[in-house]
Amino acid sequence: MTRLLDPTAVRELAARLELRPTKQRGQNFVTDANTVRRIVQLAGVGESDTVLEIGPGLGSLTLALLDVAEQVIAIEIDPLLAEALPGTVAERAPERQHRLQVIRADALRVTELPAPPSIVVANLPYNVSVPVLLHLLAGFDSWRRGLVMVQAEVADRLAAEPGSKIYGVPSVKMAWYAATARIGSVPPRVFWPVPNVESGLVSIERRDPPQTTATREQVFAVVDAAFAQRRKMLRAALAGLAGSSAAASTALTAAGVNPTARGETCTVEQFARIAEQLHG
Repeated sequence: MTRLLDPTAVRELAARLELRPTKQRGQNFVTDANTVRRIVQLAGVGESDTVLEIGPGLGSLTLALLDVAEQVIAIEIDPLLAEALPGTVAERAPERQHRLQVIRADALRVTELPAPPSIVVANLPYNVSVPVLLHLLAGFDSWRRGLVMVQAEVADRLAAEPGSKIYGVPSVKMAWYAATARIGSVPPRVFWPVPNVESGLVSIERRDPPQTTATREQVFAVVDAAFAQRRKMLRAALAGLAGSSAAASTALTAAGVNPTARGETCTVEQFARIAEQLHG
């Protein structure tokens, strides 16, 4: 059985590496074995899975994933942590170290992987969680499901439904790729350093995007414009894209959307229809 990291082991590893966690990289390391076991279980990781993990840090979640998965591809931007991770795995799970591949890179810039992942499971850095998720969804279509731990507020936004006050750009863009749901919470006390916010667990189930003649870029441009000033009616918010408020109203009406509606009421399918009318 793999020896998972506990609070003492995390601090000893950090001391050995002379590591000072930075807020800039959102470095908060999980110190609770039950939490990482729970994440792996909720993610439904199986023995045939190739898992893509972003920001493995000291290896708390990595070790739990290696306990189950066929392979773990871990992308780590911090050179100190990337170099240390294979040694931690060799020490605590020597019979599974061959299952780990560490890539020292910025997850936002990775375009190739050594193997196609079937699932993404990660404790995502708070400050880049949404851009990283959208990049992975756009760039790697082999993974059909995922489970990510993000700041609770971000978790709620990712899973928000139309009409909600927190429904916005992340909600719509995630809906283009997948069905998302907030399926749990993680308290600050299981991290070191202890963050001042709660974390949320978000499940991701890939699905086909809306059927549309508009490109994803065109649809996303409409989404960005609709929420740039979310208090504005759509006919005003989209005036820049359409050329005028009147042209925006015509396109919205043709798409079956009330020109006086606001972006927070529209589904991803409606945004796709609006983009079709603007670019048709």
